[in-house]
Amino acid sequence: MFENVYSDSVRADSYAKLEFPGTYYLAYRDIPDIITKHITGITAVDFGCGAGRSTRFLKKLGFHVCGIDISSDMIKKAKEFDQTGHYYVVQNTDFEMLQKGATDLVLSMFTFDNIGTYDQKLENLIGLRKLLNKEGRIISLVSSPDIYMNEWVSFSTKDFPENKHANCGDIVKIVMLDVEDKRPVLDVIWPHEDYLDLFKKAELQLEAVYKPLGKPNENINWVNETQIAPWVIYVLKKMEGDNTSAM
Repeated sequence: MFENVYSDSVRADSYAKLEFPGTYYLAYRDIPDIITKHITGITAVDFGCGAGRSTRFLKKLGFHVCGIDISSDMIKKAKEFDQTGHYYVVQNTDFEMLQKGATDLVLSMFTFDNIGTYDQKLENLIGLRKLLNKEGRIISLVSSPDIYMNEWVSFSTKDFPENKHANCGDIVKIVMLDVEDKRPVLDVIWPHEDYLDLFKKAELQLEAVYKPLGKPNENINWVNETQIAPWVIYVLKKMEGDNTSAM
C-alpha cells in the first residue's frame, strides 16, 4: 500500500529545512515567468503546501495565498515558519473550506508525485478545477519519469535499478541528497501521456508544458540537469463552457 512518506514528523522536520538547492532550483527558477505569462490575478491556493516553502514563495511574489496539505505535521511546520500565513489541514479531495470559482492560481509543486491512484489524482484535479475562476489556471509541477532513472545534484536512484522497469502507477524510490533524512522517498511514477488522459477526464485543458533544464552559467555542478529535464510543469485551464462560479 502506498503511503505519503512526508506524513511523519521526522520527514516533516527534515523537509521543512529545505529551500531551493541544486535540482530543486530548476523546479522554481521559471515559475515567476510562467506566472507572469499565464496568471492575471493575485489570489492563490498552494495545494500540497508541505512545510510552506512554495506558499512563502508565492507570498513573496505578491499573492494572497493559503496553503493546504493533508499532513498535520507539515502544516505545523509551515505555521512555525510563517506565523502570519494561512495554512489548513484538509482531507483527501475535500476543499469545501475554500471558495469555489474564486481562485486565480492553484499551484501544485510535487504534490501529484505522492497521490497514489488514478482515481485520487482525478478527484483532486476535479476539486482544484472547481476552485478556479473563469481566467484561473492550475500550475502543476511533477517529476519527470526520467528523474527516477538518472543521477542528479539533489537526488540519487542508482540503488534502485528496478525503477527503470516501472509502469504508470508503480511505486519508485529516490534518495534526497539535500536533507538529513536519507531514507528513500516513495513516489508514484506517472508518464506524460497518462497525465494528459487525467487532464482530459478532469475537464482541464492543457495550455502549456515546460521542461526546465540547467544552464552552464548557473554556478551549480549539474550532473544530468543540462541535458535531461527532471521536472515537468503543466499549465491548465478550465475547458470552454465550464460555468463553475463563486459560492
